[in-house]
Parts: sequence; C-alpha cells; structure tokens
Amino acid sequence: MTELDRIRTDVVGSLLRPPAWKAARAGLERGSMSRADFARIELDCVRDNLALQEDAGLDVVTDGEVGRLNFQDSFGLAVSGYDTGAEGLAQHESRAAAGTPLARFDMPDLAGAGTPVVHRRPVSRRLKLERNVPLEEYARAAALAKKPLKVSLIGPDRILQRFDHANSKSVYATVDDFAADVVAIQRQMIGQLVEAGCRYVHIDEPGYTAYVDAPSLDAMRKRGEDPGESLSRSLRANARLVEGFPGVTFGLHLCRGNQRSMWHREGSYDAIAERLFNELPHRRFLLEYDSPRAGSFAPLRFVPRGKVVVLGLVSTKVATLEPLDQLLRRIEEATNYIPLERLAVSTQCGFGSDVAGNLVSEDDQRRKLERVVELARKVWG
Repeated sequence: MTELDRIRTDVVGSLLRPPAWKAARAGLERGSMSRADFARIELDCVRDNLALQEDAGLDVVTDGEVGRLNFQDSFGLAVSGYDTGAEGLAQHESRAAAGTPLARFDMPDLAGAGTPVVHRRPVSRRLKLERNVPLEEYARAAALAKKPLKVSLIGPDRILQRFDHANSKSVYATVDDFAADVVAIQRQMIGQLVEAGCRYVHIDEPGYTAYVDAPSLDAMRKRGEDPGESLSRSLRANARLVEGFPGVTFGLHLCRGNQRSMWHREGSYDAIAERLFNELPHRRFLLEYDSPRAGSFAPLRFVPRGKVVVLGLVSTKVATLEPLDQLLRRIEEATNYIPLERLAVSTQCGFGSDVAGNLVSEDDQRRKLERVVELARKVWG
C-alpha cells in the first residue's frame, strides 16, 4: 500500500462556490468580464479552498472543483463528438431550484440539449479528447498546495448511463464499443495526470447506487437496458481504467445524489457490495453513510484485505454539526464488519457537486471539515 492509500481523512472534492465567484462567472458569461480577469478571481478561489482544507488539517486536498459548473464536467467538457448544446450558470441554478431541499429529487428529462454526461446525449462522431480538464485543474492547484492534491474524474458507469445509444448507433454499433473509447480516453487523461505528478485520482461513480434503487432500475428497463448487463460492463470498465499505474492511489466514491441538499436514489449497498469491492482494484472506497438511506454497515464484510473504506459520516446536506460522540459510535458500529485499521472518514459527498451548492454556509462547510479531522484524531491519534 502507498502512503496515500492509508490516510485517515479524505475529502470528496467539491466545495461551495463563493458569491464573488458566481458574480464573476455571470459577468464572464454576459461578456462584461474578461477571461483574464475571471481567471484571476478563480485562482484566488482555488488558493482559498486549499487554505481552508489545509488549515482544517485534512490529509489530502482538492481545488474545490471551482472551475466546474457540475462535477461531471471533468469528461463532458474534455471531449468532442457529442451532439450537445451550451449551458451556463443560470441554467444550473434554475434546475436545482426546481426541487425540494432534504427530499428526493426526481430527475428531470435528461434528454434535453446541454452539457454531455450532465444530460443524456447522443454522439455525432467518435469521441476525441480535446482538453484534459482535470490536468488543467491539477496544474493550477499543484503550484499552491502544501498537502497532497487529489483530482476527481467522473467514472465510466455514469458516462455510460448518460449516453443515448439508441440515437448513436451509426457511430457506435454497441455500447461496448462506446465504453472502450471512454476508457481509452480516460486512461489517457489519467496518464497525463500521473506524468504531471498526481498520485491520488478519485473516480466519482454516483450511479452505482442506481443498481439498488427501484425507480432507477425501472427507468433503465424502460430504456431497454438490462441492469445486470450494465453493472457488469461498468465494473469491467472501471477495473480497466486504473490498471497499470503503479504508485498511484485510486479512490472510488459512491453517493445517492447531491444537488441543492437533495438526493436522487435510496437503498443499501447490499446488492452490489460483494462484486463492487472484489472486482474493482481501487484501494479506497468513499461511501455515503450519513443517513438511513445507505443502510447498515453489514456490506463492509465483503471488503478484502488491503483496501480502505472511507466512511462518509459527516453530511454536506445539512448545517447541523454531527456530535463527536455520535460519530464515534458509528465508527465502533462499523468495526463489527471491518477492522478499524482499514477505515478512514470524510464528508458524505461534496458541498457543491453542482454550482448551485448545498444549503449550508461557508462557515458550516469549515466546521464540517474540521469535525472530520477532529474525529480522525480522536480515533487514530
């Protein structure tokens, strides 16, 4: 195991976009702010995000994904080939405002024109890597970071689930053909990150919980998909994605949706746990565990030796700070199924997976990150 495989605190990736950034982004989109002026403001946000995490005492930090309107932009903005359309700040915030906070958010029609992966889009030609968005983010933040820097990529499962194959068969005869190109492109992106010095790559796979959520399974079947076949394809793609990068820590994050303090899916990990933990070679599994929607810790009994589970016990959806004694009891409960030395802690998801952000303040965000570190020090010293 590498040193980063074993760290006790983690961070999912995204942080709240501050008001100054949102105002600047709106100005950029209107044409009233130059790209150079916006870049300076965004760089200041990256610097502040790194300082926030470093001051909290986290073992690893991110740039806060401040350059993305949505966490899935790591792929959607990196490639050409999709039949797509432009989306801006206002569209994202309007979409987030359509739901009810702290309730299940029924996904809108994803077939509309918009950024690929955020929307389910067909392709008009084979995918091609045009710009390595995570590499750009890493290069900018690495010059400022005092702690190890991790970078997140949206994973193949979500990319495949947001691919309109029915209207793309003239380009990709099968979904497997499309998956092969996705994996090849993402391996190219990861290879460039590793060459630049990145040693922790985080794969976001929120869609894995769709395979335990009845409405999501129904939606797959209505699209003519076989959920079992899709899960197997996704596991193969994710395993292939991370092969052959010695010395690099790969984490995989699962959640049940995270937009404006809402969620999209429910259900425990039981139905997918054994395959997930044993067929994927990732060394760290970051799992949402902040609410009853996640079920019990029992599926952790399937985690093999040499892999670490990062318990997402601290919620990013609510401002209330979890009591330390409550969190300690949760960790103790988890050790009924997995040894303490193979556990770590984090927030359950990002604070700003979408630019709209969750309904917490910047002060709430700071206190939550500090609580993660306080918890880890109490448990592991």
